[in-house]
Amino acid sequence: MPLDKELGSLFLPEGLLVHFDIIDIIELCDIKTKKLFYTISIEEKNEIIGIHNGAEFKSKGFSYLTLQDFPIRGKAVYLKIGRRKWQHKINPKIFHRNDFSYVAVGSGFTKELADFLKDRGR
Repeated sequence: MPLDKELGSLFLPEGLLVHFDIIDIIELCDIKTKKLFYTISIEEKNEIIGIHNGAEFKSKGFSYLTLQDFPIRGKAVYLKIGRRKWQHKINPKIFHRNDFSYVAVGSGFTKELADFLKDRGR
């Protein structure tokens, strides 16, 4: 059963939807454990910020990252994040926007969840 996208935004890290759109929210079942979990898929908006002439760049698809976030009603939550790839129209080098402050470095968790777990001594 899909969750409402507007309701789902209440469960995302604060400020994330400034640069991302919710694509899908679905409830799935892990085949091995038979436990239900949610996957919230988001993709970076097609707007380049922080560069003087964004018209010189074009979107070249996405690279995806999956992070674990706070559970909802006892069910695990995974954020599937589509990070947009950009290419300058003259220089063929591909790059990503650098603001990934919601990711806990070296983990598969959102920063908020990692901070919570650190405080709890886990």
